[in-house]
Formats: sequence, structure tokens, C-alpha cells
Amino acid sequence: MSIRHCTPSKEEIALLPEFGRLGLDRIALVATLAQAREAHAALRDAAVWGFDTESKPTFFKDQVSEGPHIVQLSTLEQAWVFQLHDPDCRAIVAQLLAQPGFTKAGFGLGDDRKRIAAKLAVQAQDVLDLNTLFHERGYRKDMGVKGAVAVLFQQRFIKSKKATTSNWAAPNLSQAQLIYAANDAYAALRVYHALKDFSPPRV
Repeated sequence: MSIRHCTPSKEEIALLPEFGRLGLDRIALVATLAQAREAHAALRDAAVWGFDTESKPTFFKDQVSEGPHIVQLSTLEQAWVFQLHDPDCRAIVAQLLAQPGFTKAGFGLGDDRKRIAAKLAVQAQDVLDLNTLFHERGYRKDMGVKGAVAVLFQQRFIKSKKATTSNWAAPNLSQAQLIYAANDAYAALRVYHALKDFSPPRV
């Protein structure tokens, strides 16, 4: 009989110390072709990237999302937040996501992949949903970044509710939006690396 492990409750997570996030000095906003090329060159030095997307929220029944509006990719040193307004920048993002041989690790990426295919006309390659690795280690339920950080680091990952529902299609993103978006990708990458040597406690 396989062992099933539980994730910490919201109340338990609330008591944990904060997870160390990337500051603005390690986050790059990418909105132009030149910035996208620079990010592309830096990302190719790492074999695994933290990966996530953000879309402007929908508020009405049957309202169709035009996202993603933001794509986030991260190494352990830096994160890049790509805006998709500029067609040349968008083309570089499509190249990065379609590039095989680079693992893009994140949580709950099924919807992200569908939206990327619809908007960027590419299939994201070598995408790894980290829940797959947790399931292999005996965790029954899908786990978001908060639960994963609590399990692996015994720390509390901060997510701003205001940023979650903010306008990701805005031409000018706020500092809070940049920190939120970048750290979703960064934390996913930290989780990926920690999982390689992680064995759940026996119960």
C-alpha cells in the first residue's frame, strides 16, 4: 500500500517564516525586442526555468480571456517578466517556450499551455508540472506554490490577493505586479531543485 502525504493547512502555513523572494534588483521587465534578446541570451545559460503566466482577469460569464498577457521565466539568479504587447518581443517569447531541451517548471500549467498555443501559435515544449513530482512522492492532491514551499522549506510564500486580480494587460505594470509575477516563477524553480533530493517524512 502506497503512503499518502498531506500538505500543511492554511493555519499551519500562516505560522511559518516568510520565504525569501526576489527583489526588484533581480527582476527584469521585458517589453521590447532588445530587452527580449538580452533575456533570451541569459536564459540559455540555464537548463531549467521557472515558468508561469498571468492573464487579465475575466469577470463575466462566458467572457473569453485574451491572455496570457504576461509570461514569467526565472533562473535561480534572476527573473524576467515578459509583456506581450510588442510583436517582436512576443516572437522571442514564443521561441523560448517552443525551444526543446530547456525544462519549464511550474504549477497547474495545463491552462497556461492552451492559452500560449492560442495566442502565440506555438506548443510549449518540455513543460513540467511540478505536481507530477509531488504525486510520485505520495502527495495525493495537487499542490500550489504555497503548499510546496511550506513542505520543502518550512516557509510561507507570500501572494498578494490584490496583485492576483490586477490588470495584467496594463501597459505599465506596478512594482507589486512585477514582484508577484517574477516570484511565482522563481519559487517554482526553487521547488524543482529542492524536489530532486526530497524524500517525504515517513508516517
